[in-house]
Amino acid sequence: MATYLIGDTLLDNPELYEEYKLQAKPLVERFGGEYLARGGSMTLKESDLWSPSRMVLIRFPDADSANRFYNSPEYQAILPISRQSARRTMFMLEGV
Repeated sequence: MATYLIGDTLLDNPELYEEYKLQAKPLVERFGGEYLARGGSMTLKESDLWSPSRMVLIRFPDADSANRFYNSPEYQAILPISRQSARRTMFMLEGV
């Protein structure tokens, strides 16, 4: 079953975050991930529980692939760049 890695990101340092994005994309792809949305225009329809800032949606073939990506030493090595440049909420969602 496909698994989606969903992130909401509030950028504090957009220039530094660009460095993270450049390094993250090839890693996502190496683990079978595909970006479906990455910071595009967003129209908020309801916000009782949450008001997102900048959304990222990545589809992986399955939960194992998504977990292997996120827990990989390569991704863990670049994660500090993201944490220095943005505040995030990340979660995985199984779907079709």
